[in-house]
Amino acid sequence: MLTVDFSRFPLAPGDRVLDLGCGGGRHAFECYRRGANVVALDQNTEEIAEVRKWFAAMEQAGEAPEGASAVAIEGNALALPFEDEYFDKIIISEVMEHIPDDKGVLNEMFRVLKPGGLLAVTVPRWLPEKICWALSDEYHEVEGGHIRIYRGDELLGKLKDAGLEPYGTHHAHALHSPYWWIKCAVGVDNDKALPVKAYHQLLVWDIVGTPVISTLTKAAEKALNPVIGKSFVAYASKPNRAPGGVA
Repeated sequence: MLTVDFSRFPLAPGDRVLDLGCGGGRHAFECYRRGANVVALDQNTEEIAEVRKWFAAMEQAGEAPEGASAVAIEGNALALPFEDEYFDKIIISEVMEHIPDDKGVLNEMFRVLKPGGLLAVTVPRWLPEKICWALSDEYHEVEGGHIRIYRGDELLGKLKDAGLEPYGTHHAHALHSPYWWIKCAVGVDNDKALPVKAYHQLLVWDIVGTPVISTLTKAAEKALNPVIGKSFVAYASKPNRAPGGVA
């Protein structure tokens, strides 16, 4: 389940890509399949170990083009262990809402991104997230949980303040908003509740269902994304230097 739209965030074979706060690695795996040289970074030791296993399995299965590479490392988003202007592309998906110093993270990403490089950032959308917070304190008041709710213009403003130039936005995962509202209403850890199980099955059908079911669910999500899309996705570029080194 990808949140970043790669038609808006094009990769070229050999691009150096950082998946910052990679979690389970879904975007890192897709970048690897597309021929990039991927670094998946997260502070969670267990998730990094799992991502490494999947990278190895993908390599063994020949799922990535020849010349592509992938590594998974532990690291701190506020002190990235890379040289200035190292990456062509950076993805940070559903991470910034967890970090108190989001401006510091943006500054670090700007530092390690090459001039002309692209950034894709996704965060929970304001309205669906606001409903989740209203329904359940347990949803966000946990260690490492969500500490803020972004409005779209607020996030774009912070990208600009960091020196980046936004060039596009969209919403994603509309079908997931009602799922989380239901979970918040019955208890976020209550996966055995009938409404949760029934809606989860719908999400499974969306991913692995028959072509007819998948076509219907994807059409519904596309129509609903502008209204209740769970994620807000923004794309930005780092300005190229003008002659003489002045941006």
